[in-house]
Amino acid sequence: MLLAANLVVALLALIHFYILVLEMFMWDKPAGLRAFGLTQELATATKVLGANQGLYNGFLAAGMLWGLWLGVEGFGVKVFFLLCVWVAGIYGGATAARKILYVQTVPATLGLVLLFLSRAG
Repeated sequence: MLLAANLVVALLALIHFYILVLEMFMWDKPAGLRAFGLTQELATATKVLGANQGLYNGFLAAGMLWGLWLGVEGFGVKVFFLLCVWVAGIYGGATAARKILYVQTVPATLGLVLLFLSRAG
């Protein structure tokens, strides 16, 4: 169960690193415009905001990787960062795009469930 939980945490870390790249470096490029449904004009006007969001997604990725690096002792770190992703997914799904629920909240929920099941066994 712990292996499955760690795989979900690693996948979420990779997703958030990819989001960092999209938001910090491709916000106003074709890939960023498609990913976030932005017009070129809006992307140009909000490029700094996108980069700031990307930085925060990088912190989430780093935190999850830190929890993995700590091994068994990283349980609390993984739970904390998965909860951060979960809250961000709920908020983003309610305010920005419903797909955020599937990209962040669902995997974070799965990761949390698997982590706690690995502790129960």
